[in-house]
Amino acid sequence: MKSPFPGMDPYLEAHWGDIHTRLIVYASNQLNARLPNELQALVEEDVTVLADDWTRTIYPDVQVIERPLEPSVEGGVATITLAEPYVVTVADEPQTQRRVEIVDTTQGGRLITVIEFLSPANKAGTAGPELYARKQQELIRAGVNLVEIDLIRTGEFVLAIPQAWLPEPCRTPYLICIVRATEKGRFELYPVSLREPLPNIPIPLRPTDKDVALQLQPLLDACYRDGRYHRLDYRADPMPKLEPSDAQWADALLREKKLR
Repeated sequence: MKSPFPGMDPYLEAHWGDIHTRLIVYASNQLNARLPNELQALVEEDVTVLADDWTRTIYPDVQVIERPLEPSVEGGVATITLAEPYVVTVADEPQTQRRVEIVDTTQGGRLITVIEFLSPANKAGTAGPELYARKQQELIRAGVNLVEIDLIRTGEFVLAIPQAWLPEPCRTPYLICIVRATEKGRFELYPVSLREPLPNIPIPLRPTDKDVALQLQPLLDACYRDGRYHRLDYRADPMPKLEPSDAQWADALLREKKLR
């Protein structure tokens, strides 16, 4: 089944962990069917540890599992009682950040293009946006094409283009920004309305390559179908709530489809 919405379904934002992972895998698969033979789309990930005053990124290698201490140990004949610790739990869990990377297999896996499907970890709080901005600038300075796809309304504006520079038609609920390695300082923007299907966007590659198309709507349709999201309850408002005009439009749409 398909979503009742023609494009982005705002109710999927509450399940973004699952949707985000599926989008990245499906996008990688779609691109690998279209890329030149020497290029390869990979699903890459790192684990980001966030705190108020520091941030670091680590790549997963060995999984560490915490085992509770035994209350006492044997020491010769007598039992030695251990002191009871004060246990402090850090609320911020390490977060896995996934993205699509296109690499040139003939040049030792040189990174050509990064495709970021933004997540709340990139946009919420203080440390997340700051870390994302650093990664963003590192990629641009390194001459890597950057494709940012923002399909969530929560959190701060973190795309590469300053928000103040947005043309009025691009002040939409969702937005896509492309920065080409060969054209620094130039931003290609694709506004995404709630009321229209997601666009097909160009993915820049090497200077000698033609762009390849990434069809976003089929990716989202596959997420909805494979995740069995036809079971969503559309009677309540989505979170975060829609702007008044979009909320009125969505209410009429859902009533027409007998989902309210």
